[in-house]
Amino acid sequence: MNPLLQDFNTPPFSKISNTDFEPAIKKGIEIAKEEINIIALNSDKATFDNTIVALDFSGKKLNRITSIFFNLNAAETDDELQRIAQEVSPLLSEFSNDITLNESLFKRVKSVFDDKKNLDLTPEQEMLLNKRYKSFARNGANLNETGKTELRKIDAQLSKLSLKFGENVLAETNKFYLQITHKKKLSGLPEGVIEMAAQTAKEKKMTGWVFTLDYPSYIPFMTYANARELRKKMAIAFGKKGFQDNKNNNEQVVLAIVSLRHQRAQLLGYKTHAHFVLEERMAETPEKVISFSNELLKKATPAAK
Repeated sequence: MNPLLQDFNTPPFSKISNTDFEPAIKKGIEIAKEEINIIALNSDKATFDNTIVALDFSGKKLNRITSIFFNLNAAETDDELQRIAQEVSPLLSEFSNDITLNESLFKRVKSVFDDKKNLDLTPEQEMLLNKRYKSFARNGANLNETGKTELRKIDAQLSKLSLKFGENVLAETNKFYLQITHKKKLSGLPEGVIEMAAQTAKEKKMTGWVFTLDYPSYIPFMTYANARELRKKMAIAFGKKGFQDNKNNNEQVVLAIVSLRHQRAQLLGYKTHAHFVLEERMAETPEKVISFSNELLKKATPAAK
C-alpha cells in the first residue's frame, strides 16, 4: 500500500519513493472531493458546524501529502520530482477552483455568513467564517460561467509558471558555489560555519571550504566574512538567480505571471493584483503602501547620507 495514504504522525520518508507521490496526490484529491460533496449536497440547513467547520477539516490527507511533496521538491529536488510537480500542479489548481467555484457549496457558506448576526459565535469562529466566505468571494464564486471558465484557465497557467519560476531559482542556487582554498580568507567566520563549509567541500569531493547560496551557508558568510570581494561575489550571485542568459532565466516567466495576475485581478473586479492582495493585508491599499514608503524614504535618507 502507498505509504503516503496510510495514517502516520511522522512522514515515513524511508518508505516513500518518488513513484508514490503522483498516485497519492490523485487519490488525495479524490478523497477530498468526496468530503466536499458531502458538505455541498447536505440536505440539512447550513450551519456553522456542518458547513464551515466541516469545510475546514476537509482535505487533511491531501494537504499532508502535498506538504511533504512540495517541501521535498523545494529542499532536495531532482528531475523526476520536478516532472511530477509539473503534472500535479494543474490538478491541484483545478481542485482548488472546484471548491471555490462550487455553486452549491458557496450557497451554504453564504447562508451561514448572511446569518452570522444570529449565531452565537466566538471571535475565533467569526474570523474563520469571514475568512472562509471571503476566500470564495475573492476567488470567483460570484462570477458567471464564462468568467469561471476564464479564471480556471488563468489559474492553471499561473500554477505552472509559478512552479517553473521556483525550479529555475533552485537550479541556479544549486549550480553556484564559492570554493576557498586559503585559510586566511575565512577570517571573521565562526568555527561552526567553517566546519560546515569543509563538510560541503568533502561532499563535493573538493579541497578547502565550499560555500553555497543555501541560506545556512550564505547568511553566515555574508554576516561574518571579512573578505569584502568574496562577499560581493556571493551577493551578486544570490541576486542574479534566475536572471542570467541561460536556460534558467526567469524574465519571460515573470512577465507572464505579472500579466496573468493583472488579468485575474480585473476579472475578479480589482484594479490591479496589488489591490487584490492588499485587501487582506494590514496596509489595505497600494496608496497606503506608497505613502508609507515615502514617509520611510523621507526619514531614512538623512541617516543614510
